[in-house]
Amino acid sequence: MTIREMFAGGPLLSDGAWGTQLQARGLAIGECADGWNLSNPEAVRAVAGSYAEAGSRVLLTNTFRASPLALAGFGLAERTAAINTEGVRLSREAAVRTGAFVFASVGPSGKTMATGEVTEEELRRSFSVQCEALASAQPDALLLETFGDLEEARIALSAAKATGLPTIVSFAFFAGGMRDRTTSGVTPEQAAIAMEEAGADAVGANCGNGIESFADICRRMRAATTLPLWMKANAGIPEMANGTVRYLTTPDDFASHLAALLAAGADFVGGCCGTSPDFIRALAKRWPETTLAERKKQESGACESPSCL
Repeated sequence: MTIREMFAGGPLLSDGAWGTQLQARGLAIGECADGWNLSNPEAVRAVAGSYAEAGSRVLLTNTFRASPLALAGFGLAERTAAINTEGVRLSREAAVRTGAFVFASVGPSGKTMATGEVTEEELRRSFSVQCEALASAQPDALLLETFGDLEEARIALSAAKATGLPTIVSFAFFAGGMRDRTTSGVTPEQAAIAMEEAGADAVGANCGNGIESFADICRRMRAATTLPLWMKANAGIPEMANGTVRYLTTPDDFASHLAALLAAGADFVGGCCGTSPDFIRALAKRWPETTLAERKKQESGACESPSCL
C-alpha cells in the first residue's frame, strides 16, 4: 500500500512520544531504549498499545536509535537485527487490535560526516543494515525522523528505498533566529524539495518546536512540494526545573492547533517529545469528519471554506 492510499479516507492520527513513556515504565536516563525490545518487551508493547487505544491510526516502533552505529555506543551493535525486528513485532501486536498502520522508526546516526567522525560509506552501511532488518519484519512504511543534515537524510533514504517500502523523511527545525532551520541550516522548503527529488514518498517535520510553530512549517513545505506531509510537534519548548525537563503545553492546548495544521496541508499529525496518550486522545476528540470532503473540493477548485484556503 502506498502512503497516499493509507490516508485515502482523510488525514491520519499518529502516536506520541516514546522515550518519556518508557521512562515512566522504568527506563533509566542514558539507558538504551531500543534495547528494551529484547530486555523488557512487555513495556514496549504497552506503550504502543496505549497509543492504539488512545486513537492512533499510525504506530511507530521503538527503533529510533537502532542502527549499528548508534547501538555500538551501548555495546549492542551485534543485536541490531534482533532489536529492529522485535520492535516491529511489538508494535504490530498492538496495532492488530485496532487496525493501525506500523511505521518503523529510523533516526540519525548521531555522528557527523563534516568532522570526519563517520564516512559516507559507514553511514550507508549502517542505515542499510537497520532498514533491511526492519523491512524483514514487514512494517507498513519506514519513517526517517528528526534529521538535520540533508546529505545524511539522502543516504538514509537511499538505504530505505532499497527495501521497497514507502518512506517518509522528517526533519527537526529549531535552529536560527526564527527556529525554522535544522542544525545544519536547512529550511522547510529546502528539505521538502530535496527529499522529493531524492524519491521520498512523504516529507515532514517532528520535534524541535511546539505545535504553535508547526502550521507555518507545514504551509512552507506544502508550497514547496506535492508530497504528503508528516507533522509531529513537541508539547512546547522544554524548560528545566530542578534538573528536570518539563513540557508545559497541555493536551487541550496542543489539540487546539489541529485545525490550523490540517488546513495548512498536514496528512499525518501526532506528537513528539513531551506528548503522551492523553495528547492523542485530545487530538482524536477534535479530529474532523469533514476533512476528506473538503480536501476533494479543494483539489477540484470548488472549496471556499477557510480550511481549504
